[in-house]
Amino acid sequence: MPRITNLCALLLAATLVFAAKKKEEVEETPETLVPLRTHSIYAPYVDQDLQNRWFDFGGEAYVNTNKHIRLTQDRQSETGWLWSRLPLTPANYQIDIEFKISGGSGHLFGDGMAIWLTKSRAEYGTVFGSKDKFEGVGIFLDTYANARHSYSFPRIMAMIGDGRTSYDLGSDGEKNSAGACSASIRRNDIKTMIRIRYKKDKGLEVLLQYKGWDEWTPCFEIKNMTLPTMPYLGMTAITGEVHDAHDIISIASNSIVLNPPNLQMDESVKKGRKSPFSASKEGEGSWFGTLFKLILLGGVVAGAYQAYLKFFLKGMNKRF
Repeated sequence: MPRITNLCALLLAATLVFAAKKKEEVEETPETLVPLRTHSIYAPYVDQDLQNRWFDFGGEAYVNTNKHIRLTQDRQSETGWLWSRLPLTPANYQIDIEFKISGGSGHLFGDGMAIWLTKSRAEYGTVFGSKDKFEGVGIFLDTYANARHSYSFPRIMAMIGDGRTSYDLGSDGEKNSAGACSASIRRNDIKTMIRIRYKKDKGLEVLLQYKGWDEWTPCFEIKNMTLPTMPYLGMTAITGEVHDAHDIISIASNSIVLNPPNLQMDESVKKGRKSPFSASKEGEGSWFGTLFKLILLGGVVAGAYQAYLKFFLKGMNKRF
């Protein structure tokens, strides 16, 4: 009997491990990236009429069809912007932006640029060239420190705007920060890029490429946040007494399609028959049915082993 107990315990442990592994596979959700032409832009940026169907630009921004869209030149007191004409409609998306911040000065430079996902678009203001008290999220690539901090600049920081709260310019938005990191993104020999990944009700993640090609460094992640539905995508830049050139080289936007795992279905489900042991949640029926079969198999093996022992003991009693 102790052997039977040990065998049953072993079978139960194996089935629990198998069930946990299957459950983990169900929770992992593969992704597919679908290009969004309406929110992507590459050289030469404009058509024969010097316009772009999906984006418009203004302020001091101008287009060099061979190189970039320059939001500001390396001059004092300039402001430029680039905004999508249409809002983003997918619930989940990934945006890769190649940019360049450069200038003649190695000591005093600024002020920086911003990437916006907001309800409104193309409104001039004091926050890196766009309006204050915005609704959505602003990701600031700040190259000039207005105050002393324990961290270094350039600084990449996100602020979640509720339409009422002002950006604290005096502290470089430190009081508004929802996530931030420091990174050497100015005058970089490596192709400099920022990747923004947003999944509805899950959060926003920002990664940077500035150390090496296709080497993405996590910057920050904001969990359990929700952006306004159908936000506009924008980029702005500003210079003051200090200055830099701020360039947008390309934007590649993709919709993130979350695909359910391709799990093998039970034969009873394939034939349209519902099992009393089928799980109510989609995707759980397969592994739960397999678990039940393994438990039944364990019971059959244990019963057969017990019957064999009884038969063997009965034969021994007849001999004596």
